[in-house]
Amino acid sequence: LLLFAVFILFDETFTSIKNKMGNGVSKPKNKTGKEIVRQKLENAGKIGVLSLQEHKLKNIPSQVFAIPNLRTLDVSKNELTGLGDISSLVNLKTLHCDENRLPSGSLVGVTKLKLQILTAGGNCLGKEYIAEGRNVLISPLPEIPATIKQIKLDANYFSSFPSQLVNPTLLKLEKLDISMNNLASIPSEISNLKQLLELNLDNNYIVSLPNEIAQLQKLKTLSLRSNNIRGKGNFSPTNPQPLPAALFVQTAVVNLNLHGNPMTNSELNNFDGFDVFLERRKSVKTKNLHGGAMTQFDTCGLE
Repeated sequence: LLLFAVFILFDETFTSIKNKMGNGVSKPKNKTGKEIVRQKLENAGKIGVLSLQEHKLKNIPSQVFAIPNLRTLDVSKNELTGLGDISSLVNLKTLHCDENRLPSGSLVGVTKLKLQILTAGGNCLGKEYIAEGRNVLISPLPEIPATIKQIKLDANYFSSFPSQLVNPTLLKLEKLDISMNNLASIPSEISNLKQLLELNLDNNYIVSLPNEIAQLQKLKTLSLRSNNIRGKGNFSPTNPQPLPAALFVQTAVVNLNLHGNPMTNSELNNFDGFDVFLERRKSVKTKNLHGGAMTQFDTCGLE
């Protein structure tokens, strides 16, 4: 028994020495604490960039709103239920607030800003809450600034496509990610996003796209992984194919991902207009290949 105790003591001492020497497997943690936050706030006043990611914050420190030249703010992976006086940061261009506890209506302060990038994935913006014994859902999103170029709102419990994301004022929006929600359809007003280059609709319940998607003539990347788009059916004018022919013919799409949908490669090849997409894709990909880029010719993630 004495020898066993000595062995355990030796083993613990050896492990401790290994960790101190950097040979252990312990994972370094993000430095937090009042002094670290103070230093970051001081630096942010000089460079206009502040990251308070993973600081276990329940509120954004009031000192943040006293940094007039702040251009980029990252408060992701905290415990925030609101953004405080975010509208006071008049020079803010980039806001990351992913993976918090932000409820419906909590982004209202961004309306007055001139944001270019907004990421707020992994929150509760589209989730109903219970008030006085009944489910309540206030407007999940405020009016989005017309200056916005990129929006990421994945995993937010949206059961319908927020109308604020297809506002005709969003003439600069180039990238939109609304994946991992509960969407079954896309509104025809998607056509308002004239400058859209990339659209991510992965992991929803979408069964078809509207004909108006064809008006996104600059669209190059469309991801629809793990939805409910079917390849079989007696398609006709009264029962149109789920991916409109105009999508393949009139847009600039060359990257289309349909992996995880109830559809095969051969079924997709029978869609009207798909041959035009293939020719355009082949032309662009071949050009990139000749330029030295690594290129895959798999057909939209299907077998």
